[in-house]
Amino acid sequence: MNKLSVSCWGVLVLAGSCCFGGEARPFAAVSPDGRNEIRLWPEPLSYEVRRGGKVVAAKTAIGMKVDGACLSSANVREVRRETRSGEEATPVYKKAKIDLAANETFVDFGAWGVRLAARNDGVAYRFETKLPGKVRVDCEKAAVTVPSASARCWVNFTDSYGCEETIPVALPAGEVRTASTQKGRSMAYLPFAYAADGAFVVVTESDVRDYPVWNLVGTNAVAGSVRLDAKFAGWPKQVRRIGGWGKQQVERGGRWVRIDEHEDFLVKATSGTRTFPWRAFILADAPSKVCEADIVRALAAPQAEGDFSWVKPGKVAWDWWNCFDNSDPKAKNGGCTTKTYERFIDFAAATGVEYVIFDEGWSESLNIWKFHPEVDVPHLIDYANKKDVGIILWMAWAQVYGEEEKVAEHFSRLGAKGFKVDFMDRGDAEVANFLERFAAACAKHRMLVDYHGVYRPVGLQRKYPNVVNYEGIHGLEQLKWFPGGAAAETAMMASDVRAFYLRLSAGPMDYTPGAMLNHAVGAGYKGSRQFPGSVGTRCRQMAMMALYEAPLQMLCDSPTNYERNRECFDFMARTPVVWADTVGVGGDPDSIAAVARKANDGSWYAAGITDVSAREFALDTAFLGDGTWRAEIFRDGPDADKTGTSYVHERDVAVKAGSTLRLRLAPGGGFVVRFVR
Repeated sequence: MNKLSVSCWGVLVLAGSCCFGGEARPFAAVSPDGRNEIRLWPEPLSYEVRRGGKVVAAKTAIGMKVDGACLSSANVREVRRETRSGEEATPVYKKAKIDLAANETFVDFGAWGVRLAARNDGVAYRFETKLPGKVRVDCEKAAVTVPSASARCWVNFTDSYGCEETIPVALPAGEVRTASTQKGRSMAYLPFAYAADGAFVVVTESDVRDYPVWNLVGTNAVAGSVRLDAKFAGWPKQVRRIGGWGKQQVERGGRWVRIDEHEDFLVKATSGTRTFPWRAFILADAPSKVCEADIVRALAAPQAEGDFSWVKPGKVAWDWWNCFDNSDPKAKNGGCTTKTYERFIDFAAATGVEYVIFDEGWSESLNIWKFHPEVDVPHLIDYANKKDVGIILWMAWAQVYGEEEKVAEHFSRLGAKGFKVDFMDRGDAEVANFLERFAAACAKHRMLVDYHGVYRPVGLQRKYPNVVNYEGIHGLEQLKWFPGGAAAETAMMASDVRAFYLRLSAGPMDYTPGAMLNHAVGAGYKGSRQFPGSVGTRCRQMAMMALYEAPLQMLCDSPTNYERNRECFDFMARTPVVWADTVGVGGDPDSIAAVARKANDGSWYAAGITDVSAREFALDTAFLGDGTWRAEIFRDGPDADKTGTSYVHERDVAVKAGSTLRLRLAPGGGFVVRFVR
């Protein structure tokens, strides 16, 4: 055991416990613009976050326990201050480049230390250790203290580590309560947002490697503030592979690798000399500016060695959501056949869509080494490649877990261009290791990766730009089994708006928009397997193509429905999936999400959606810079509150940069505008 001289405190994390032991002067890191500050007190070890001199995350104790010894309070050996500068090109991102400018302070306690980082878009801290050999990480104390119990918060709750597809809710900090006995609310997952003394704060994390993801639990009021404690998934102690949708266990393959029992520690054997995840706080004066933050990417591990110029973002013609071009579910293999896929490939080739996905059904009984008799996979991959259409293969992660290199090498040789990996549904350190191992294997063989059924992005896409998307969102797939009713419609419309401020702040989002069967709010839509639709307007779906960052963007609807709606489809198909710049243009989590994004060709797109209420939105076009521009506008039709497919398409509208474009959004509505100089 590594001997460390520390005092201790006690806190329960899963089945294990941690230990941690006045007042000393704090050390600090201040952002280059002087507005953001993170402070660290060595005794007791605590941090505090400020913006513009005001406390936005109150003083909170932190610590770790490694090999039974606590990293909580000790004598400071040295304090080092560093300045980061420069820019990094980011071709697969919401901006062409990011600013790396930051001021850092490292407080060295000898065998370990705490690093503070302050950027103009936020602050963060992390632990770093210099211990020999391998160590066990027992627990981490990583609480967040919201300064006021009345502060408005936006939060997602879940009952299961890594299952992050719930609808966010808004409530005062004092009511952010979690309990294992309260269904759906045993923990809150990140990103977590709140308003604090004129600032908008988003709590998130970056550079999670060989470590579980960070969750929050409970409420602990202290002098009017609210402390949310950390909750992490323990290392897997007992796992089993589940074959299908039931609980049947299989020896290999299957759909899930589920944890039946966790260890009472977090990481079994990690390097003793390493950095730990950043505990990050995005800070902005207004919610609308959160979309401009780059802190999650900027603090993540730098790009791995090698050439990533081959990574080709793009759109995907998706099969599963639309039931294989609206096939009869009782048809052979549910409509998943060679003929159907030739149809998708021909459609993609004719419309400039870069990829076609083969979702569940191309392999037999979830066995990726055995093609379904109805799907001639080698023929289809060759057929697609000759038409310059790439094939993305879906698989459950249990099919690839433990065989990452073999899977990447084999299907690369077959000619596929990437994978959509599903059903991880875990938040422990071992699944984090899998995500990185498979990303590395796919990078080696020039394969893209879309992680579905996974927790929010935590920076891996900086190290491996071939990781082009993540789910971790209550996305459009939910409309397949949508229950209907006013409450469900209200919740879904609010969820779409809030996701822009919460989930999207962490990174790209596999929401899968583009539905053409649009049902107005209150029209009574219920889910459909064969002919799924959406709640809200046509323009809402179109807006999401630019609103939601997704370097690999799924076009959810069928070739048949898109051919019937070519005017809308053609606009969506040519909307970029990576951008030169991103600018927040207004809105908040309780009303509207809106953004302006600059395309690499110099044009601009502006897009927005509303919740269940009709709203007027004043789009300030200052982002255009100067001059007069031509605008192409898709906006809700005058009767879109009753007919969800109703829209108005305007071309060649003259707009002077800096003027205000006034747009009316129907309930559940949206707009999207393309500006060309």
